[in-house]
Amino acid sequence: MEKTIELLRESGAMLEGHFLLSSGRHSDKYFQCAKLLQYPDKARAALEQSAEKISADIKSGKIKIDIVAGPAMGGIIAAYEMARQLNLPAIFTERADDGKMTLRRGFEIQQGQNVLIMEDVVTTGKSYLECAAALEQNGAAITALACIVDRRAADASEPPYPFYCAVKLQAANWDAAECELCKQGIPAIKPGSRKQSQ
Repeated sequence: MEKTIELLRESGAMLEGHFLLSSGRHSDKYFQCAKLLQYPDKARAALEQSAEKISADIKSGKIKIDIVAGPAMGGIIAAYEMARQLNLPAIFTERADDGKMTLRRGFEIQQGQNVLIMEDVVTTGKSYLECAAALEQNGAAITALACIVDRRAADASEPPYPFYCAVKLQAANWDAAECELCKQGIPAIKPGSRKQSQ
């Protein structure tokens, strides 16, 4: 985990300030994993330990994985790199014009195919749950979840799948109405890719 933290810092992927997250919540830290994932060597190094754990669990029969899927945008490169290390195919889900997560671009899931969902950052779990729903509608069996950064609140419920993270980092995570930085009059910036309903 220390290695991943160092890689996040080296690549400028760990930002501090006042941020509006994709979930609509506010935080004093933002993890822009795209800055890490732009470097193939750093992407490989950041995910090596997670890939080794997942591979060991596949070999022991603890989990089954046939394909890796990532929700766009953040999960695309992360899913590709994890799939590369596991020697599996990678696909991604993306939002349709109506904002609903869907499987497009000719990607196909076979009935009962075992899927690992790979995220860059998990905060509330909204993206991976939407990705899971889209894949399950196409016949997938979601068997595991992985991410680079787990930044869920300390009291967050556990994901409904075996969960592998490269690093768990604490960061303030406020509902917009309770944000300490808003109370101080510090403006929030929105660096993420998902549109929010304001």
